[in-house]
Amino acid sequence: MKDRLIKKFEDEIQALNHELKLELPKEIKRARELGDLRENAEYHAAKERQRLVESRISMLQKRVAEIALINVDRIPKDRAGFGSTLHVVEGNGEKMTFQLVMPEDADAEKGLISTTSPIGRALINKEPGDSVKVTTPGGMREFEIVKLITIHDEAAG
Repeated sequence: MKDRLIKKFEDEIQALNHELKLELPKEIKRARELGDLRENAEYHAAKERQRLVESRISMLQKRVAEIALINVDRIPKDRAGFGSTLHVVEGNGEKMTFQLVMPEDADAEKGLISTTSPIGRALINKEPGDSVKVTTPGGMREFEIVKLITIHDEAAG
């Protein structure tokens, strides 16, 4: 999981570097050839994109460094932690699956729950059979954990 996440970020960094070093300079050169830079929308758009790409690369490199520092051995093997997949049943009987992920990878629609979100914080260190009550923006929710797959189980499987 950790290696997959690092690879995903490194692939994006590589693609952005390609854009930054090869495509954007061509766009900027083309735009410069159009003349007056003060009113040159193409030039300003390319320069703005260049700033955004540089910023994204910097953020991704920081994330790779942070992820590389995660000590997977410190993540519990028998309780929920970063990278865990939890099968839960909500109080209303609805079955759901959550995976505990980094905040920037969170996507509630896909069941990717940030470890820092209310639900994520409530599930950390829990085991199958545990129930949690969570105050969410939509009100109080209750979940029972029926199955847990940790990052260690993922790596082994």
